[in-house]
Amino acid sequence: MIVLEYSYAEDVRLLAETIIDTLGLHHIDRSRLGFVRSRGSKSRRVAARIHALGKVWEAGFNIKPRYLIEVISEKYDRLNQQEKEKVIIHELLHIPKCFGGGFVPHGRGVNRRRVEELHWRYRRGVNSTYTQP
Repeated sequence: MIVLEYSYAEDVRLLAETIIDTLGLHHIDRSRLGFVRSRGSKSRRVAARIHALGKVWEAGFNIKPRYLIEVISEKYDRLNQQEKEKVIIHELLHIPKCFGGGFVPHGRGVNRRRVEELHWRYRRGVNSTYTQP
């Protein structure tokens, strides 16, 4: 039996906050963004996922939307630093400008070309103005 374990991912939080600052992703409310590392996942094709707290939870607890970035230890931890940066940029791109609990889908602002472009800007420390297609 495989046991899935979760732990807080401080390293991922620090990287994401640096990316948010460097790229000017001002629509992302850090106070409503969480980070976790999972171990024991059967998923082998992805290094990370983004989750949103469901609308029923928001309504039931009278809280604003929340997002959580999960990195899958078995895959993510083996990546070099630049690939980790690209993974986190990719997950952050799924958060819509309205920060409303939904997701930006693949192909509509979340694609390899956009990730590469933003990673290039990030690596050069350019505080670009982010525009979501």
